[in-house]
Amino acid sequence: MEIIQKAPAKINLSLDARFRHPDGEHEWKMVMTSVDLADYVHLRPSRHLRVTTDSGFLPEDPRNLAYQAALALQRASGVRSGAAIHIEKHIPVAAGLGGGSSDAAAVLRGLNELWQLHYTKQQLAEIGLQVDSDVPYCVYSETALVTGKGEQVAPLGPLPNFWVVLAKPRVSVSTPTILNAVDYSQPLIHPNTDAVLAGINAGDFGQMSLGMANSLEALTAKRHPEITAIKHRLLKYGAQVAQMSGSGPTVFGLCEKYSRANRVYNSMKGFCREVYLLRPMRLSQQKKLR
Repeated sequence: MEIIQKAPAKINLSLDARFRHPDGEHEWKMVMTSVDLADYVHLRPSRHLRVTTDSGFLPEDPRNLAYQAALALQRASGVRSGAAIHIEKHIPVAAGLGGGSSDAAAVLRGLNELWQLHYTKQQLAEIGLQVDSDVPYCVYSETALVTGKGEQVAPLGPLPNFWVVLAKPRVSVSTPTILNAVDYSQPLIHPNTDAVLAGINAGDFGQMSLGMANSLEALTAKRHPEITAIKHRLLKYGAQVAQMSGSGPTVFGLCEKYSRANRVYNSMKGFCREVYLLRPMRLSQQKKLR
């Protein structure tokens, strides 16, 4: 028996870092969605837990978020069974696209089925928060408002129509390093999340776009100027809005029309090695995750 779970990349349409809790964790207010760039997680019964990948950049031990997720679910459920977990990587590593968190979430969903635990998404999300703040969202992998430390996930329904051009520079970013560097005594850029939500609710791409921003972008771009260069190129080539995803370094541009997005994509390919032309995942695709 083998279970295959799709683990889609995420982007942050808005990312608002609000404050730091006494335990060091951050308070977030984010609008997140998933795109049709995905890893695939293969799970089979086994006496012991083991994780393998086809990527030379990922550990295959408890440092791997997927491994941590399996251990967390074992502890929570009391299951003594193991699993052989293989991760087929397509999402760039350390890119701000939530690849590790999405793999971890896919492991939770897959083991929930493999071990016949019948946990709800909310229960899996609570377990996933022990692994990383993006895992609860990735358990759902559908457009949502994410608040608190990442554990509060409120699905939002359909997005306005648009295409996504992702561009990743040849640098990798350590999320913990960026988050540790956030200084709340200094002014941060804050998105107008209410405008983003209103635009989504009205199916209005323009209104959604006007509210978008990422509180971490200036901090990461100061360390990696390539981010600003890519953002400017995306806008120059025709993206209607562009910003960094997560803690970076990947930048995405949004276009309402495929023809415009395709022009941006083709123009960016001459400037950046890793470029993707994608769509947000639709509900029909998301149902395959359940």
